[in-house]
Amino acid sequence: MKRIFKGAMAIGLVASMTACTAQQPPATTTAAATEAATEAATEAAAGGSFVAGTYSGSEQGFGGSVTVTITTTDSEITDVKVEGDKETPEVGGAALEELANQIKTAQSAEIDGVSGATVTSTAAKTAAAAAIEAAKKGEQPAANDAELAFTAGTYTGKGTGYNGEVTVDVTFDDKSVTAIEVKESKETDQVGTPAFDIVINDIIAANGTGVDSVSGATFSSRAIKEAVNDAADQAGVTNKDAFTNNALEVKAQDTIEETYDVVVVGAGGAGISAAAQAAQDGNTVLVIEKNAQVGGNTLVSGGQYQSVMPYLVWDEKDPDATTGKGFDGNEYNKVKSVKGCIDELKVILNWSEDEFDADYYNDHEYVAGDIEELSKHGVVKDYLPTLQALKKEIQAYLDWAQPKLDAGTPESDLTLFSTLNLHIFQTYYGGLRQSADKSSWIYGDVDLVTQFITDGQDIKPWLESMGSTFVEDTQPTLIGALWYRENQFIGANVDADGDGKTEEYGGRWGTYFMAPMTSFKNANEANKIMTRTTAEELIVEDGRVTGVKATMYDGTPVVAHATKGVILSTGGFAANIAKVVETNEYWSSEYLNDKLETTNRSSLQGDGIKMAEAAGADTTGEGFTQLMPISWVDDGDLAFGGGDYAIYINPTTGNRFVDETSERDVLSLGEFKNGIEWKGHKGVFIEIANAAVPIPGPYPYKDEDVEGRQYVRTIGELADLFKEIGFDTDADAVIETIKDYDQAIMTGTQPKDVTKKQFSALIGDAEKNDDGSYKTDTYNLDDAKLRVRLLAPSTHHTMGGIKVDVDRHVLDKDGNVIPGLYAAGEVTGGIHGGNRLGGNAITEIFVSGRTAAKAATADNK
Repeated sequence: MKRIFKGAMAIGLVASMTACTAQQPPATTTAAATEAATEAATEAAAGGSFVAGTYSGSEQGFGGSVTVTITTTDSEITDVKVEGDKETPEVGGAALEELANQIKTAQSAEIDGVSGATVTSTAAKTAAAAAIEAAKKGEQPAANDAELAFTAGTYTGKGTGYNGEVTVDVTFDDKSVTAIEVKESKETDQVGTPAFDIVINDIIAANGTGVDSVSGATFSSRAIKEAVNDAADQAGVTNKDAFTNNALEVKAQDTIEETYDVVVVGAGGAGISAAAQAAQDGNTVLVIEKNAQVGGNTLVSGGQYQSVMPYLVWDEKDPDATTGKGFDGNEYNKVKSVKGCIDELKVILNWSEDEFDADYYNDHEYVAGDIEELSKHGVVKDYLPTLQALKKEIQAYLDWAQPKLDAGTPESDLTLFSTLNLHIFQTYYGGLRQSADKSSWIYGDVDLVTQFITDGQDIKPWLESMGSTFVEDTQPTLIGALWYRENQFIGANVDADGDGKTEEYGGRWGTYFMAPMTSFKNANEANKIMTRTTAEELIVEDGRVTGVKATMYDGTPVVAHATKGVILSTGGFAANIAKVVETNEYWSSEYLNDKLETTNRSSLQGDGIKMAEAAGADTTGEGFTQLMPISWVDDGDLAFGGGDYAIYINPTTGNRFVDETSERDVLSLGEFKNGIEWKGHKGVFIEIANAAVPIPGPYPYKDEDVEGRQYVRTIGELADLFKEIGFDTDADAVIETIKDYDQAIMTGTQPKDVTKKQFSALIGDAEKNDDGSYKTDTYNLDDAKLRVRLLAPSTHHTMGGIKVDVDRHVLDKDGNVIPGLYAAGEVTGGIHGGNRLGGNAITEIFVSGRTAAKAATADNK
């Protein structure tokens, strides 16, 4: 990671400027419980008249029972203890002490609770209210000693999962639960769904829902337990407390000690690519994964990766070609340009080749995303050769394209320009950022950037050689990507079960995991993946990393020796909101604080960074965390999508406020400044798009209403919608904004007030001519179906991490290689600068995983 130009101005991400965790879900089905808890807390808040003693109250929390125990004199609460050993340690579990302090300070159950631990907080309030009420009466409620019993039958219960409601059929005999079947769920495949069988089997074995949640799938685990509890209520359970506390006794086994050539820690995209490559190179490989299933954050990402496909774009050697031969040998139509691309190319063509003038920004504001201004002030010298080579490529393209434009050919009918040098240079300026204290700048290491983009060309052929499938003839874009060079996954066709016949596996799971995992397992029967196992410590002998110590979910110790090396691929720490806030060097505390939520899985806590530091590793760039500007307002989950086909509306003015195709930090800043605070969330804005335009990525919802998230309406229904959701938004202003925007797209001009570099679709409807231009007389907004989404920023990707070289050796604080230790993916730093382009993560993690594996092999020949 480069840091240069001390004393320069900051980016414009501090509150004074005029310009921009795995949280527990709000649990919509617990709204009534929350209201009841608030009423109980208010009634119990009077205080001042107790019978001295110790009293307790309990309530179902996120993972299990939360118990509040208070000690009182006759006039005050002198001690409070909040217990909940099954709450998520990093979230609800971490909130217990703070909740106890709040109750004692307030001398009541009427407390604020802890942000991000909504369910645990609600449970603590209810439990505290019960304990306080008992203290007022001087009597603890009698224990329910009734034998556990049910009215035999099958009942349908419901619980709230990560993506919505989970419905189960639960069968009871007169004393126990005998069967549980999931009937309906929108939980993410291979992320939430792996918890189903584990939790269901544990509930049946324990005859109760006090069983442990599954790491990495806590929301889905809780949904099953909540749904079974719901069914138990319907079955007339006689002792609910006993049922909700019944758990399995977990007993650790003898230590497992094994030796492999390579040990990989973390089984997301970087880890699985490292494992597959290491196995293909002839190594025995062990993969250690904390969660119940491989996949990591890759499975909750958009999943598209940025890499130009040369056969689909303009070719200087054959400029008039309309088709190109793909990696698979088939011929495909080349993709077309998008309005605004050529204007951006012209800005780059005129970019100053002087060394970047940081002094200019001593008395001028630096505005991220304003490349027209940035281009006037030079380039960091490391990237000058890239810029010079890119200019030659752009000039050749414009020499071909400009005469066609002058003759009336619309830009949308020209072949798209896209090269590796453009990708490298956009990664540079898209990540060039200034610290909040205005003391330094940051950008990606040119060697690391060039390497992952160049080697990214081999991702598709490598994955396809193992059975992965992609859409071969498109190069779309996604949020914050800056260009049209994304590659869409389909799935995989592989023989995973060894029966000689290939099976189809869909989506990210198939493309990025089933294909490489099948190759990994087939390479050597000794290769193994240990899930539900947490790596805790690197084994260091005589200065060399030789293995890993870990613990399985049941407490069984694991000692894994690595003769060639350990590859850390544990991801970033965006779910560790406390660490994000503590390390922050970029954002104003007004925006980045402990109230933010995250798109990440709860396991993304920075474990790998901690282990590497304990072994002497250096870190870089940890103070720069990317926020995802299109996250669901209720829980921070990634909403998926792109900005080229949508508009972002200020709920107060009804106007657009940002170029929706800007970098992610630019968008997030615009949202904080122009959005509203709604239900405790800051930066809430309205996204509007034509419902006929598909959402990129594995979108969990069709064009349907999802309470608090998404609504499909016509313009005539917008006013009622805004009232329904509680927004004071002028529907007429929104309609005028849409009309102006659409008119600009159809006529090739710019919308008023806020320009846009690239736009690909109308909000309304209109027919097109054969050359791609719009028939303006067919425009229809009145009957168009609009997709209206409520979004806000949340933490998404940590730019910094372990310091590595281009071979992904881990470096110590003196810049020396730590023998035997490698790192790949988001656990590393120095690559994306202060802001990552959308789609660059998948490219980098697969390249770096393979690179680390190859280095481990080469270093031990």
